[in-house]
Amino acid sequence: MVVPQQARAVLTEGVEAAAALRERARKTAAQGRPAEAVRLLRQALRTLPVSTGDHEAIAVRVRVLCTLAYAEAEIASVADGLVHLGTAADLLHAVPKGPARAELEGLVHSQHALVLLRALRITEALSLFDKAVPLFEQARAAGVGDPAVLIRTILNRGRSYIDNGQITEAEQDMRRSQDLAEQHGLEVLQAKALGNLGDIAQLQGDIPGALDFHEHAERIFRRLAPDLVPRTQIDQARALLAAGLPQEAADHLDEALPELRKNRASQDLAEAELARAAAALLLGDLPLARTMAGAARARFARRGSGAWAEVAALTRMRADALIALAGTPSRSASPSKATALADRLASKGLSDEASMARMLAVRLACRRGSLKIARALVATVPSPGPHTPIDHRMLLRLCRAELATTPQRALAEANAGMTELSQVRDRMGGLDLLCGTAVHGRELGELAVGLVLSSGDPHEIFNWVERTRAQVYRYEPLPVIDDPTLASRVTELRSLARTMQQARLEGRPVAAQESRFDALRREVARLGWHTSPWGRPRPVTTLPDVITALADRALVTFVVHDDSLAAVVVSAGSVSLVRLGSALTAAETARQLHADLDVLAPDHLPPMLVDAVTTSASRRAALLDAQLISPLHQVIGTRDLVVVPTGELYAVPWGALPSLHGRPVVVAPSATAWLAASEAVPSATRVVLVGGPDLPESLGEVRRLRTTYPSAVLLEEATTETVLHELDGARLAHIAAHGVHAADNALFSRLELFDGPLFAHETARLGRPPEQVVLAACELALAHIRPGDEALGFAGALLASGSHTVVAAVNKVGDRAAALTMDDFHKLLSEGKPIARALAEATAVDPLHRPFVCFGSGH
Repeated sequence: MVVPQQARAVLTEGVEAAAALRERARKTAAQGRPAEAVRLLRQALRTLPVSTGDHEAIAVRVRVLCTLAYAEAEIASVADGLVHLGTAADLLHAVPKGPARAELEGLVHSQHALVLLRALRITEALSLFDKAVPLFEQARAAGVGDPAVLIRTILNRGRSYIDNGQITEAEQDMRRSQDLAEQHGLEVLQAKALGNLGDIAQLQGDIPGALDFHEHAERIFRRLAPDLVPRTQIDQARALLAAGLPQEAADHLDEALPELRKNRASQDLAEAELARAAAALLLGDLPLARTMAGAARARFARRGSGAWAEVAALTRMRADALIALAGTPSRSASPSKATALADRLASKGLSDEASMARMLAVRLACRRGSLKIARALVATVPSPGPHTPIDHRMLLRLCRAELATTPQRALAEANAGMTELSQVRDRMGGLDLLCGTAVHGRELGELAVGLVLSSGDPHEIFNWVERTRAQVYRYEPLPVIDDPTLASRVTELRSLARTMQQARLEGRPVAAQESRFDALRREVARLGWHTSPWGRPRPVTTLPDVITALADRALVTFVVHDDSLAAVVVSAGSVSLVRLGSALTAAETARQLHADLDVLAPDHLPPMLVDAVTTSASRRAALLDAQLISPLHQVIGTRDLVVVPTGELYAVPWGALPSLHGRPVVVAPSATAWLAASEAVPSATRVVLVGGPDLPESLGEVRRLRTTYPSAVLLEEATTETVLHELDGARLAHIAAHGVHAADNALFSRLELFDGPLFAHETARLGRPPEQVVLAACELALAHIRPGDEALGFAGALLASGSHTVVAAVNKVGDRAAALTMDDFHKLLSEGKPIARALAEATAVDPLHRPFVCFGSGH
């Protein structure tokens, strides 16, 4: 057909305008704004001539329809997207054979594959990607087409391999796409490849590596494609859930969800809702888990993403099952419904998810007493493969343990599960990752402890408690990996904290600064996760080793199962089990005592208030003493004590209990941790004395100590950099500064110094942590109890990093009371008394105003 010159110009102008709109739309969709892309693409279709045999116009229409297919599928449904691809495929017949047609045909196949991939139709997607890649390569060999299109297709095929469990092929495609993107200077595509490499690392059990990849990807997205950050936050959240850090995962998702709603990215939004439901499950917020999973399922169903909808149904079933297992009748959770869900998941090729549903059916059948049905169901669960998630592995161990015909067989399953969990933990970087892993073994560990408590064998109880508790303190930290970015962010965090403090004092608003502070805290935490691994694992200690090391001391390990509290006591070469009544009663009394001592802390209180609160605190200390210590008198006598607490008992000021006045008590997170600290050989000589701001007594306190330690390094106006430098390699560090315990993230508990806060996070990265630390400040012995009864806070971070002994307060302390305690304590220490004894005698002078506790080894 001959086109007149004027008509040709109009046609060319329309084609060029449509091509430009399509390119804008493609970039917009790739950056996570599919709704905006759809608007641009519809405008492009209106711009193109309605009917023409011009090959360039046809090619542009095909490209517009291919991009529209993806964008429509993202905001509407898979079916809506596939309609456009059918039209595009029909148009190809009008294009002559050759490299240009090959490139267009590859585009139709690759976009079709991508739409199917997003709907988890993996097998179909892989087949189409395998057709598209050679077509793009053929076109590129002839100099036709954009290299970015080939890179994106290889990248998306690699994503399909990930979802299909083909790790080797996935990594090959990701490395190839990353190399090609680097060659062509396509940083956003590099970042997408990095994110997918993060998912591969997660499948291989390398959580620190996964988080490192995602962190690098996020930095590029924040710089070049901010709308893609929420997608990366979903991937980061999934890695954090695998590491057992649901609150951190929830924080990422709560930040991503509003952006995804704004951009109408329905697939990513539904995936974020599903991940948020999984975080709520681990946090124990079952109503929120059900709500989010239900919303995700409805959204997936509207999109026509049947496989994703069934995965969301599984998450909701998990919440319903937990409600039923806790004793609340639930019509939504039954063995038959869980089994039917498993069959639907299996029919869609989701084998791991199908296994999870069958295991839920097993547990629900056990709960109903249908053991025959449960055993038949568990037999259908395949053995875990090399990439089976750790939570699936632990659930299968739990099912088998619950179905075991003897306690011995149940404990054998628990033992195998704890071994698998330890192998995962050994690869973790960062204290909070190390702690979080325990969440996956919580129920299995509780089952084992319950079984051995029922047996009444104190030897077996001791061994199991050591297997399940405070594993983070079992590691000998490896040398620190310097990270300039981490150091820069911590410095910014410190400066911002100081600015906020000044603004509050002046009555100025700090909302914007608080938002930035929270964002920086999350980034600092993320950067701290990339060290891999945290340290070398030590073996769990044995009773003979503990008995030898105790000598004439006694070790008391408190154990809780349901509402039963007991103590395993190692004393005089023997092991005893003592039942101590209600765990809830002890926890409540400990909380009340803690509250009373906080009220008593200020230096200048009205005498009537002091008398009333002292009476209350004394009564509660006596009640706690009667429940926890008096029943042990026959086996512990007057021996010095090593105490391994549990839960709320970590916050007990042991020296305030009447029968422990003046008695040396050392608190440790586990017998293994105590033994490791006790066996550490002192090697340093330097003493460091630190005075912080806004403490009237602190300057006099550290100056007085200079007479006790004449060669000590004295830091009267201490800054964080100077303090960290002097702490590294010190024998004894005495720090008189205000402290704040951060309950929501204990590694951000802090000491207030002259240039801002010194965070526990920073002390955990010292190359040679001080051997002995005295924190003459408020609350810095407090700890957030993590899964597995892991206590982590400022003092805990020091101990986990290698300090032998930490003296700190578990309550608020008045400035004058703290100074007097420290004067007495250091005087006794200078007379040659061990730390634990010196502290016991110093606190006995006024136990309710001196709630200091000795942690670690006591020497």
